[in-house]
Amino acid sequence: MHNRFLFAGTAAAALLAGCQTTKPATTTSAAAVETLGTTAVPASEFAYVYRKNNSSDPAFGTKASVQEYLDLYTNFKLKVLAAEQRGLDTTQAFRQELEGYKQQLAQPYLTEKSVTDQLVREAYDRLSKEISASHLLVTVAPDATPKDTLAAYEKALSLRRRVTEGSEDFNMVARENSDDPSARGANGNGGKLGYFTAMQMVYPFESAAYSTTPGQVSAPVRTRFGYHLIKVDNVRSAQGEIKVAHLMVRATPGMPAADSATAKKKVDELYTRLTRRNENWDKLVGQFSEDAGSAPNGGELPAFGTGRMIPSFEEAAFKLQKPGDLAPPVQTPYGWHIIKLIEKQPVPSFEAMEPTLKSKVSKDSRSELNRAAFLKRVRRENNFVEIPAVKEYVLAKADTSLVQGRFAYSAPVAATGKASKNITDNSALFTIQGQPYLVKDFLTYVQQSQRPRAANAEPRFAMQQLYDQYVDQRLTEYEKNNLENKYEDYRMLVKEYRDGILLFQLMDEKVWSKAIEDTLGLQQFFAANQTNYQWGPRVQATVISAATPELRNQAQGYFPNPAKPEKSVTVGTTTTSTNIAGYLPTKENIPAGLKFQPRTATLVPNSKAMLEELAGRMLEGDTTLVLMVEAPAKAKTSGALVTQRQKTVLDYLTSQGIGANRVLRTQFASLKNGRPQPKEYATATDALILKAVTRNPAQIEQSLNQKNPLAVQIQQRSFAKGENKVADQFMDKAPGLYQTEMDGRYYTVIVDKQLPAGPKALNEVRGQATSDYQNYLEKQWLEQLKAQNPVKINQAEVDKLITK
Repeated sequence: MHNRFLFAGTAAAALLAGCQTTKPATTTSAAAVETLGTTAVPASEFAYVYRKNNSSDPAFGTKASVQEYLDLYTNFKLKVLAAEQRGLDTTQAFRQELEGYKQQLAQPYLTEKSVTDQLVREAYDRLSKEISASHLLVTVAPDATPKDTLAAYEKALSLRRRVTEGSEDFNMVARENSDDPSARGANGNGGKLGYFTAMQMVYPFESAAYSTTPGQVSAPVRTRFGYHLIKVDNVRSAQGEIKVAHLMVRATPGMPAADSATAKKKVDELYTRLTRRNENWDKLVGQFSEDAGSAPNGGELPAFGTGRMIPSFEEAAFKLQKPGDLAPPVQTPYGWHIIKLIEKQPVPSFEAMEPTLKSKVSKDSRSELNRAAFLKRVRRENNFVEIPAVKEYVLAKADTSLVQGRFAYSAPVAATGKASKNITDNSALFTIQGQPYLVKDFLTYVQQSQRPRAANAEPRFAMQQLYDQYVDQRLTEYEKNNLENKYEDYRMLVKEYRDGILLFQLMDEKVWSKAIEDTLGLQQFFAANQTNYQWGPRVQATVISAATPELRNQAQGYFPNPAKPEKSVTVGTTTTSTNIAGYLPTKENIPAGLKFQPRTATLVPNSKAMLEELAGRMLEGDTTLVLMVEAPAKAKTSGALVTQRQKTVLDYLTSQGIGANRVLRTQFASLKNGRPQPKEYATATDALILKAVTRNPAQIEQSLNQKNPLAVQIQQRSFAKGENKVADQFMDKAPGLYQTEMDGRYYTVIVDKQLPAGPKALNEVRGQATSDYQNYLEKQWLEQLKAQNPVKINQAEVDKLITK
């Protein structure tokens, strides 16, 4: 059991809130706001939905507002009607899905609002304090027998006396006796939990901690884990919430060690630039933070309080004192963070926190109090009547088989079997609003719900627990089945979900999937609406950003100046337009060489596979890669065979679509660059050596950033106006190389060509065009539906909603 096992877990998103405040359901008016063919749309239904979705709109109640919403609602109802006419509401899949939503929607109505309000206020009051405490646990199962429960309680009392009357150290006693493994032993924490606040522990534990004086030990308190002794070590005012910004360099636990080291170097360099060189925070966050969600906003994060962030991040953040203070790089499972304090905030007002607290209370362990109050009310409102003699009859049926989980029961067909004072298995055990719940149904439930228990468990006690569960379930079930009659809000919500499920299936068929699958129709629509898909002025360019002019010049040297075409050069025996002097030598994913069958130009299988993989990288991974195919310097193979083998490599690569100017053949390997030849190829008679150079921006950037991870950044693509503030300056320039300086960085923009305004290709705007085509298909479909089911508006009912 972890030392934080008591902390309340994060629950799923809250369901629709509010229940008992809604007015009871009433009989709906027969008046129709409109008819769709022969189907009437109730005026009360439209009025309810209009008010619900528009009441906060300043235009609510105006003629324009009512008419606009009626148009939308009419389209919605036409689609739902089409689904009903096709029988989609009769399928088993539809019924199952709707039932699932009804179960979720019912949950907020199966609570006791007054109790929720009290618990929410109590939680808020407790949030003003944070408690540091230790605990000692004596485990006992939630459904333990009275005998076992008493034994655990007495053990807890005995341990409490040792620390209160015998003056023994609480943490030492916990280390020796607690059933929480994290507290036990020489390396245990002695039960220390650190600081926590409301809503972070299970409710009984929290309540005991908040009612215990610092330095004192609580009486034994029962939770689902057992009995706890709680020693409150300290109480402090809540730290409130803190608002910070962060600059993150991503580094996940499973990433390669080299990448992890690079991330650490990068974040250290950024921290140095922020603290020693006082560089601009927003500028560095915008350029280098890898948290895409916060980087555009200066790295700002939502405010958070104690226990709501990863501990290492939270601890570093709360240590900051003044706005603008920076924390040294701190690591989390997401990476490295530099944290900047924006402000510290006190605990928010009750009004601000109430919605969040209501959601948490509904899922917190304190909701058990709420459920008990709810069941008490439901018993009263629905006239629950228990029949004691019959209850005694079923409790008497408990035996050891129930404790073993082997209780067997077969319901009688008629009123037969063993009876006691005219009580049979067909007798009513209790009633709800006069509806009887029979003995045989309960005993069937017992057989289905039983489980093996401890050997010393009491059969009658086990039967009593099952009886209590059965009563609670039947009461809840009865209330749930009557929600649509009691609450108008619930009935309308169910209807909205029902219609939404029907609408989704038909919309997918008629609009969404059709627009994606109907490629011919999309092409025709795109061609007919080409004027809506136009490029503005663009420029195809390489943008180099560097920390110094020297680095900028070094980086730009790898890229040709479009205004000065490169001259043809001779490499080995090949004359080519590829001037490899302007390329970066690379070994990344390049095999050292290729082997051939003896005295032939046929590649061995392993080398053939390597060449195939290399072709794939040259086609898709790095389209700038240039390969040099060389004969080993000491090879005794004839020149003719070497040439034939080089041609084998060239022919294969060109057959895959790789230009011949990207495969250079040299007769002898050059050692001038200082690169030693691999031993296995240096004297190999049946091999060729492979070398490569590249203009891949990522590899060039990586090469230049070995000492400083922020030294150089390179972007190479087409830029539209507004996408890059540096590229914007040269949007109308002729092809060439241009330099500038901005925000302390040195830039080179290499303009390859201007891309004038003009029509976009479908593959460039497929997402937008598909969305537009969907809207077109939907409009056409609605016109068909209106023709099939003519719409007739009852203006008198519409006018009732116009109030201004």
